[in-house]
Amino acid sequence: MKRKFAWVVVITVVVIMGLALRAPAYRLIHPTQTPQGVSIGADSAKVEVVADRLRIPWSIAFLPDGGLLVTERPGTLRRLGKERMEYRVEGVEATGEGGLLGVALHPDFATNRYVYLYSTTRSGGDITNRVERYRLEADRLSDRTAIVTGIPGASFHDGGRIAFGPDGLLYIGTGDGGNADAAQDVHSLAGKILRVKDDGVIPDDNPFGNAVYSYGHRNVEGLAWDDRGRLWSTEHGPSGTETGNDEINLIEKGKNYGWPMIRGMERHAGMETPVAESGRDYTWAPASAAYRNGSLFFGGLRGEALYEARLGSDPPKIIGHFLHRFGRVRDVVVGPDGKLYLSTSNTDGRGVPHEGDDKILRFDPAGLSQAHP
Repeated sequence: MKRKFAWVVVITVVVIMGLALRAPAYRLIHPTQTPQGVSIGADSAKVEVVADRLRIPWSIAFLPDGGLLVTERPGTLRRLGKERMEYRVEGVEATGEGGLLGVALHPDFATNRYVYLYSTTRSGGDITNRVERYRLEADRLSDRTAIVTGIPGASFHDGGRIAFGPDGLLYIGTGDGGNADAAQDVHSLAGKILRVKDDGVIPDDNPFGNAVYSYGHRNVEGLAWDDRGRLWSTEHGPSGTETGNDEINLIEKGKNYGWPMIRGMERHAGMETPVAESGRDYTWAPASAAYRNGSLFFGGLRGEALYEARLGSDPPKIIGHFLHRFGRVRDVVVGPDGKLYLSTSNTDGRGVPHEGDDKILRFDPAGLSQAHP
């Protein structure tokens, strides 16, 4: 009996070794290692805690009175500042990477009080994502109106970033919902950047006659416009044993950004390569985007840093600020005071919570090392 068991062990080991020799040799970088191709800043900025003990904050928007709206993935829209309030958003499915995600204010919010929310829900047994519009009252959300529904979702790759562009239209970053091929289908809303009017109507000049503005994306969580009106996105690359190839893309209407046919700096006719990417063996896990003074800033989840991409060079120089100091960084926004605001995401089950997590942090970017003069 013992001899038979020994032979089983030997055979099992040989099979495993054979599979390992045939398997792709992907290398996982431990999260405390220095990222490749990234300069690490010795930052001296004084960081203030704006809010703490939040429940997986995802997106930040500023109110005209200087207050903040913060989405929490379990389904709460939290108002911070002089007036503090919690608004419960009904029907949110907080599973995996989904939940209550992006928030954006209407350009005429001071007049119409419209707030837009991106959330994950369950419809007929399927996980989907949606964008809805609400009127923000002092003590409640009212006038719930569907803007875009039926965005394919899953436990992973739900996208979630929404923002109004300089053209007054609403842009929506979606994920492939775990179906990579859907990113190449211009009739699917998965793996896309969408563009609609403030009431959900399709603009006449959209390239495919539907909400799709660009396609071939894996999981878009960052949208920002520079001072020339150009749209930039940050996008998650593959994960697991093939981690890496996170992307910074310059977005143009109707263009194909390649997923899943190409990744990183690979090229293919009719497909766009990124302006910058994290490399094959390292992940930023970019979760946001904010433009300031020639640089694109974005939070790194697994990369645990505030990343800065200086857009004036080709390729952009990437600087990692506060590396591993605050853990997983989700949203990055420029406040009306000119300061940068960060949210952490250490209570999402993938990080190591610090005392008081999760937090919103604020600092003067003039204190960043190697910052623009």
